[in-house]
Amino acid sequence: MTILGIHHRTTYRYREAVAFGPHRLMLRPRESWDLQLIGFEVTVQPTAQVTWAQDVWGNTVATATFQSMHDTMVIDSMAQIELGAAAWPIFEIAASAIVYPFEYSQDERVDLGALTSQQYPDPDGRLAEWAQAIVRGPATDTLSLLKDLSASIPKAIQYQDREEEGTQTPVETLARGRGSCRDFAVLFAEAARSLGFGTRIVSGYLRDADPAGVRSVGAGATHAWAEVYLPGAGWITFDPTNCSVGGANLIPVAVVRDIRQAVPVAGSFIGPSVALVGMTVEVTVTA
Repeated sequence: MTILGIHHRTTYRYREAVAFGPHRLMLRPRESWDLQLIGFEVTVQPTAQVTWAQDVWGNTVATATFQSMHDTMVIDSMAQIELGAAAWPIFEIAASAIVYPFEYSQDERVDLGALTSQQYPDPDGRLAEWAQAIVRGPATDTLSLLKDLSASIPKAIQYQDREEEGTQTPVETLARGRGSCRDFAVLFAEAARSLGFGTRIVSGYLRDADPAGVRSVGAGATHAWAEVYLPGAGWITFDPTNCSVGGANLIPVAVVRDIRQAVPVAGSFIGPSVALVGMTVEVTVTA
C-alpha cells in the first residue's frame, strides 16, 4: 500500500469583476477495494456554498454557488489516499469469456446498456474496420485482444499534450494521427465497443512512479483511460497512453459513458465575453 497526496488547483482570471454561475466540481477520488480515501478537502475563492451529491455512476459531485463578484476564482482540492492496486494483476476471467467473441449474459447486457454502443458517428465504418483488423482470427484470447487494441493506439497515433478544451472524435484522431490522453481513451473505448465490449471512460490522475526514472506520459496533470467489463474479472483497466493494464499508477475520480461527463471543473460567468483572461491548472501527485 502506498500513501499519496494529490493537489489540484484551478485558477480563472478575469479583466474585471464578474458574477459566477454555479460550478460543478468532480475532484474527489473514487474509493474502492484498492483505493482508500484518507482525507479530502476542497476550498473555493471567492467564498461559495458547496453542496455534495452522487451522479448516476456513483461519482461524487460538488456544486459551488457564489454570492459575490470577483476578478479571480480559485478552486483548490487536496486529497490523501492509500493506493493498493497490484503492479502485475491477474484477472480471473470467466470461462465463458476467455475466448473472443463471447456473449454477455442477458442481465449483463441490460446493465451495461449504452456502454456497449458506440457514442460517436462512424458513418464509413473506419473505426470499426480499424478495430476489426486487430482481431487475429475467428477465435482469439480475449485479454490478449484487448491488450493488442490498447498497444495499437500509441503505435498509430502520436501523443500530443493539447491545452484546448474538448475531445476529438475517434475518426478525427485516426485521421489526424495525433491526440491527447483523453483522445486515446475515447478511441480505445469506442474501438472496444465496436467489437461488442462493455467499456467506460475514467478520468483521474496518473502517478509517475517508474523506478527507472522514465516519465509516464500524461503525469503531472489530469489523466484519462478506460475500463472494459469482462465476466468474472469485472472492470479491467487499460491505459492506452502508457500501454499499461491495471490501476497500479492510476487514481480514478469519475467513471462515465462519455468523456464530456467527467469535466473536473465546469461552470459559467456573467460579464463581457472578453472578460476571461485565462485559466491555469496545476496538479501534483506525491508520495
